[in-house]
Amino acid sequence: MRGGFAVGALAGALVLMATAGCSGPAKAEGGTGGGGGAGSSATATPPKPTVSAATIAIEPANGTVDVKPSGTVKVTAAGGKLTSVKVTGPDGTQVPGALTADGTGWAPGGPLLVGTAYTVDALAEDAQGVVVNARSSFTTLTPEKDAGVSDNIADNETYGVGMIVSVNFDRAVKNKDAVLAGIAFETSDGTKVKGHWFSDKRLDFRPENYWNANTKVTIHYKLKNVETAPGVYGGVDKDEPFAIGRSQVSTTDAATHRMTVFRDGQQVDDIPITAGKPGFDTWSGIMVVEAKEGTTRMTSNGITKEGSGDEYDLVVPHAMRLTDSGTYVHGNSWTGSKIGRSNESHGCIGVTDTKTGSPSTDAGKLYDSTLVGDVFKVVNSKSDQVSPSNGLSGWNLPWAQW
Repeated sequence: MRGGFAVGALAGALVLMATAGCSGPAKAEGGTGGGGGAGSSATATPPKPTVSAATIAIEPANGTVDVKPSGTVKVTAAGGKLTSVKVTGPDGTQVPGALTADGTGWAPGGPLLVGTAYTVDALAEDAQGVVVNARSSFTTLTPEKDAGVSDNIADNETYGVGMIVSVNFDRAVKNKDAVLAGIAFETSDGTKVKGHWFSDKRLDFRPENYWNANTKVTIHYKLKNVETAPGVYGGVDKDEPFAIGRSQVSTTDAATHRMTVFRDGQQVDDIPITAGKPGFDTWSGIMVVEAKEGTTRMTSNGITKEGSGDEYDLVVPHAMRLTDSGTYVHGNSWTGSKIGRSNESHGCIGVTDTKTGSPSTDAGKLYDSTLVGDVFKVVNSKSDQVSPSNGLSGWNLPWAQW
């Protein structure tokens, strides 16, 4: 405990109860009587004690500065029970809190605001009903380090039913439970959302199953006053609304070289494709569009060995990124008639297109009908299942492990 504490009347607290008076009026000088003369049988009422047996201790001590907003404010009583505790900020707003079951302690219900002056007023009562009060003031710290919080959501944007909210931190998070408690999801249909840590700097959120179409969602960030790691605070309090659009889920069969597209439960297209050739097989499993990049340059750097004959340097149209490692659905103008008949790519899913990209081609139509957050599932590929942390592929992780 930093500093001292305020203790009942011994710390200069106000004594609230006065002594009781004697029984009956005093006899007038020279008078003949009154109710309380020497011969009266009335008994005087003993006065109540003027000092309460209860004492109050407040942490932090009066005048303390640079107080952490969580876990440092406590009010306790000895020799009695607390009857009232009020912690108020400069605008008069009271901090929510609760007394312990035995009435001898009080603590706030959540973190205080950083960089804020607070006043504590407490009352306690002993077994005789004598009350004591105490007051203390302190100021919370102003953070010097910010966690650098960002996510992949734009305000009021509409996403597909497979959208996963990925929250990233510039600094490693140590107090993960506190950060989870500081991020809440409000959904129009009551859908429950849960977070999963992929690393100390990445926290993803999703429901148990794909979102319901047309769901309205608001993310409530309350991290400004949360200590994410020693000396580091979240730095952000904001509400972030977005929406889920119609449902669109596509399945690519690497064995039949076809992609079926389902919208709101009904099949709307059956598209010939080319997937990854042997040695470059397309990832199996569920992937989600994390970005629509349009015309994109793709090279074989880091994918193929120099001199292997598999090098490439292409500018591709209608590119939609599915993984961080570089899996795309994109337009393909160079494979020709092999699309729909064999797998010829280096891991991407190629769809018929012109060299510069045409909106009337299969690739153009698919691109225009797709939202970020739409689901692309790959089956019958000889590749391993995509890692849940590779892009927005968290749907491949069972809910019990999420």
